[in-house]
Amino acid sequence: ASPSDAEWLADDDRLEATQEDADAAAKRFWQRASWYRRASIRAKPLAGQALIDDVSTQGALYTDDVIEAATAGEIVAMRRVEDERFAYFAEASVVFLDLPDAVFRGYEGDDQLLGPVREDDDAPVSILRREIARLEPQLVYLPLAIGNHVDHQLCRDAGVALLAEPQSWVMPGPAWPGKVVFYEDFPYAWWRTFQTLDDLPTGALDGIPRDVHLTPHYSDISDQLERKVRGIAMYESQIDRLFGGVNAMARGVREHAQAVGTLGHVNGSAERYWHSYRP
Repeated sequence: ASPSDAEWLADDDRLEATQEDADAAAKRFWQRASWYRRASIRAKPLAGQALIDDVSTQGALYTDDVIEAATAGEIVAMRRVEDERFAYFAEASVVFLDLPDAVFRGYEGDDQLLGPVREDDDAPVSILRREIARLEPQLVYLPLAIGNHVDHQLCRDAGVALLAEPQSWVMPGPAWPGKVVFYEDFPYAWWRTFQTLDDLPTGALDGIPRDVHLTPHYSDISDQLERKVRGIAMYESQIDRLFGGVNAMARGVREHAQAVGTLGHVNGSAERYWHSYRP
């Protein structure tokens, strides 16, 4: 008998039976929801959807128009190329929501960019909630807006709004306390010698419910520090304006990381994150 006739070899009937069992298990797992997920054990696309193994989820997607615009000096295109290059470097994925930066929403100069958010400029809570929930992350990192940049403030406000949302029971959603984490914006935290949450503007975190707390976690990044420097250096459109050059940026990254490590009693360079939790 040939190997194709072996009794242990799965045939179509056996594969179909296994697929039915897998579908039934998926339904049981998602029985509290109004939908469930299927995955083909044959690694084939289902219901007209693309097979995830064939979809690029990392790196850059350089279209001709974006490259041409970046080459011509268009700042939005340049930043997009930088974001995609960094994503490739960091082995991460980028989801572009096409939300315009503050300068394209009418903010001009540092006084406005680093000032109060306009009353008609709402935080993009709905779109961020939708995209974040779709990805089902373990943790969601949002800026503390230490430097008061209006875009960072709006992202922080979106995180605060998520923490204030009640638990959904009809269509169970994520419990945001425990998932939402705030990071300390660099270089603003370095420039301002940020120490505690009390250094934030009054009322910055007032929307967080009383039963939700933030606690600092220190992460030893000694073995990743130079990689962080290389990653920041990819944002060529920002380096000279913010730091005056790559060398000055690198010194700042190292000095700040060492200072944070000292603050957290870490034997090396560190970053600090403020994790949310509900006791």
